[in-house]
Amino acid sequence: MVAIRVIREDGADPAVALPSYESTGAAGADVRANLPGGDSIVLEPGQRALVPTGLRIEIPNGYEVQVRPRSGLALKHGITLPNTPGTIDSDYRGPLGVILLNTGQEAFEIAHGERIAQLVVAPVVQATFEPAEALSDTDRGAGGFGSTGRG
Repeated sequence: MVAIRVIREDGADPAVALPSYESTGAAGADVRANLPGGDSIVLEPGQRALVPTGLRIEIPNGYEVQVRPRSGLALKHGITLPNTPGTIDSDYRGPLGVILLNTGQEAFEIAHGERIAQLVVAPVVQATFEPAEALSDTDRGAGGFGSTGRG
């Protein structure tokens, strides 16, 4: 078990739950909107917004936290993250905000305390990038988007 240390931003509503796993097999912990004054945010179709969580987190070295959409919001309302998965690096200590995008056909209201995304803790492997004169051959070669079949 990896421990993620969490503090609340000044002025954040302490009644809003910390990130939590909603089932025993969940890979992602749901994170909630913590909106100033307890107000809501309305996302019109095509609009995006940085939604505050009221949190700052400390991730251990060797790990990252990936911010991912909630599938129910995506399917039912078209609410997703434009930079999914978002990455929070272990050396970041700033406010945790979630960029939400409304790809749906109707306005969507984000309520104070609503679950807006999920956080997945993952190990990080750093690589070295070395100049080379050539790359090894593969069956795929330089085939790009769609080169292995439809979609």
